[in-house]
Amino acid sequence: MSTPNKDIEKVEVRIKWDPSPHGEPDIDLDIIAATYPADEPYGSPAYLVHFDSRSPDGTITLNRDSRTGQGFGYDEVMTIELNRLADRYGRVVVGVAIQQREARRTFGDVESTGVQIREGYTNLIEDDFASVAGSTAAVVAEFSRTGSGQWVFRPDVRGFDAAPDAFAAVMGNRVDGA
Repeated sequence: MSTPNKDIEKVEVRIKWDPSPHGEPDIDLDIIAATYPADEPYGSPAYLVHFDSRSPDGTITLNRDSRTGQGFGYDEVMTIELNRLADRYGRVVVGVAIQQREARRTFGDVESTGVQIREGYTNLIEDDFASVAGSTAAVVAEFSRTGSGQWVFRPDVRGFDAAPDAFAAVMGNRVDGA
């Protein structure tokens, strides 16, 4: 049995947002997961999972991808099976980025944004991005493996002003005090 913050095995990351008003360019938010080696947890990611991809071993999968925010409930869903990740991986950082195709958009510009991370029926975090309204991307969670092999969850909503590619390169950087 897991607790809300440690011994995490399998999580689902879900994001939602409202479509753009009629006649305006589509709004596209993307979940990005970066997996880091255990021997270099703050170095470069071993791999990234985002739209149109999954992890090499199938432990991180984007199950639903929306490019418009249309539909009911959560528009984009990613499953992360931490209990199946090889021991050589020690950290997974999850973020959300807004595609900047037509115009610069921040979370404050997008209606009804939200992220939810669940383990089974337990909500680990729910957030509406209000604390990072001026940002174009945000880290929403970090999972790290302890010395005993258990995964620990740390909610970590912090904003970035970067396009998705640039965000993916810096989202796992060490945070002062962490």
